[in-house]
Amino acid sequence: MNMTVAAAWLNSFFAGFDEGVVNAIHKLHECAGDWTQPFAEIISLLGKGGIALIILSLVLLICRPTRRFGTAMCLGLAIGAIAVNLWLKVVIARPRPYADPQSIFYPIWLAHGSHTESDFSFPSGHTNAAFAAMVPVFWLGNKRWSWLALVFAVLMGISRIHLMVHYPSDVLCGAITGTIAGIIGTLIALRIPEDSKWYGWDLRKQRRKGAHE
Repeated sequence: MNMTVAAAWLNSFFAGFDEGVVNAIHKLHECAGDWTQPFAEIISLLGKGGIALIILSLVLLICRPTRRFGTAMCLGLAIGAIAVNLWLKVVIARPRPYADPQSIFYPIWLAHGSHTESDFSFPSGHTNAAFAAMVPVFWLGNKRWSWLALVFAVLMGISRIHLMVHYPSDVLCGAITGTIAGIIGTLIALRIPEDSKWYGWDLRKQRRKGAHE
């Protein structure tokens, strides 16, 4: 199987880590039962193309009380997508774990639904998007409940490993890039003054104004 130097290095350097984590999650699946499969599929579906996260961020952006949340999430998602989907995945070009029928990951992939993806494996785009969107929620939200946002992001990463469409090292890097993107997005959102036009505009008022003109 042809691969870039960077992809080959990742496979070699993280071999022990990837195998250990995958085996642990597979053992957990065997012990817990078949319910983990649909659970992983549902969580993973929520990150498909980042659509659900983008919609959530736009809804928060439209509503004035949550506009700072929406701004930070939109910025985080955009920064993360550019870094991962438009750059790292293309440059590193790491094949998916199931691409090699001779690997130890292939039979696990078959056992967990044989899901496929059209792009490269490193880093995990789903995990990157989840952390890029949820880190701002955790940072800006009430810590009594906002920690649940990080739980969702972690579950997203685990689901991608469970479905065997990513190596654990893909998910680890996706979590790192997503966290950085989320932090940058939040810092930019916090730099915008609360009394600025950006946080002050009201979509409902604009609609009423347009109706009277």
